[in-house]
Amino acid sequence: MKKKLFIIGAFVAISPVLFSFCGFYVSKADGTLKNKTSQVILVRDGNKNVITMYNDFKGDTKDFAMVVPVPVVLQKSDIKVVDQSIFQKLNDYSAPRLVEYWDQNPCYNYEMMNDKVMSAPSSVMQRSGNSRDEAAKRSSVKIEAQYIVGEYDILILSAKESTGLKTWLNDNGYKIPADAEEVLDPYIKSNLKFFVVKVNEKEKKKLNSNFLRPIQITFNSPKFMLPIRLGMANADGDQDLLVYAFTKRGRIECTNYRNVEIASNKKIPLFVQKNFGAFYGNLFTNQWNREDESVAFLEYAWNVTPINQMKCDPCVGNPPTEQDLVQSGVWWVGNKDWNDYSDLDNEEADNGSKNVHFTRLHFRYNRKSFPQDLMFQVTPNTLNYQARYIITHPATGDFNCAAGKKYLQDLKARRKKELQELTVLTGTNINNWQEDATAKEDEETNAAAQYATLLPQVKEDMENKESAPVGIILFGAAMVAGAGLMRWKGVI
Repeated sequence: MKKKLFIIGAFVAISPVLFSFCGFYVSKADGTLKNKTSQVILVRDGNKNVITMYNDFKGDTKDFAMVVPVPVVLQKSDIKVVDQSIFQKLNDYSAPRLVEYWDQNPCYNYEMMNDKVMSAPSSVMQRSGNSRDEAAKRSSVKIEAQYIVGEYDILILSAKESTGLKTWLNDNGYKIPADAEEVLDPYIKSNLKFFVVKVNEKEKKKLNSNFLRPIQITFNSPKFMLPIRLGMANADGDQDLLVYAFTKRGRIECTNYRNVEIASNKKIPLFVQKNFGAFYGNLFTNQWNREDESVAFLEYAWNVTPINQMKCDPCVGNPPTEQDLVQSGVWWVGNKDWNDYSDLDNEEADNGSKNVHFTRLHFRYNRKSFPQDLMFQVTPNTLNYQARYIITHPATGDFNCAAGKKYLQDLKARRKKELQELTVLTGTNINNWQEDATAKEDEETNAAAQYATLLPQVKEDMENKESAPVGIILFGAAMVAGAGLMRWKGVI
């Protein structure tokens, strides 16, 4: 990866790494492309689906391809490329956020400033048609369609057996993961097609950027799902997936794995602000382990309809505009195209609603914890939610009044709780934060209320809590043994 995995673009003030969709990659080169993280935009209403995939090809782009199962043969009009900045916008906007507040000095008789909020800131696929058709014939693979879209050569394949598709890919010079055949088989038995993407070097040279643009596909299907099993074929450990979903009705939820809200609205020490990325990375990993890994974490849910003024509290980025939503595939915010009959078999009638509900789900998956593809449903749940963590700056000035003295006592108690909360949320030992807590940059001038002073007290309290159950057990055992001895002596 270009950056450490634990940051994965899931927090403010940190640039996200580039992501790839959760298909598996096939390579002509000797190296194997590892697919560690993914971002995908899902838009769903009725049976109509729009999926946008951000491709992160590591290495020489002419050597790689992408394979994604799709339920139907896509037409060229169903495929397009979009600007990759849309993923940056959605991530920046929906990311877990750090919130800043300032205490008011109770000895002052005037109102302090309002609470402040920190804004966080020519390819192999163009070989002669005859050789390709012969390969398809030999391997029982059918080329259903082929297009050039933007900088990509695209094939839509169907296959009768996994060995046939594997043979076709090998015959065409692609080195596929050793376990790919096993993972391909369920999709072939379900009669799915395969959306195969290759970079067209000639078209790519026409672009001003070296980045490959995201691919967006549109299709109708009663199934609302994401195929992640292919992404495990060449995985070398856990993989992260961020899903940005847009619907008319409300949140989306995973139907075949548990849905859990990530811990939120927690007060944490002020020094976490300098390393919020590491904090959230540890928090996510800790909660993922505690929840037994097979879960979908909710990090954000809100009505982002353009006319809705309040879309977050606080916001860590600019809300998506109508143009952003349209680029993401939210077709209903624009004017109805009465020449488009593609949604006639939708399970829900188009009632003219312009509502747009935005859900951000975060998955961390592997073969053990996620043996199935992700299945979703649209729910009527419109409750707002966001992952937010609170830091509070201490008041300044003279605290000689009675209320000021009480404030200092309360501040000490609150800061001790913040240190304890930090260890609970992250699953780390308090010693791990020693350097941060004892840095000579504490805003609090009263030494008794500084984190460096409180840290030994918190350590002692936590050690006492850990040893208390052992002491109780030993005391109980001693009482039982003593009673037995007294009974044996005839005392009782």
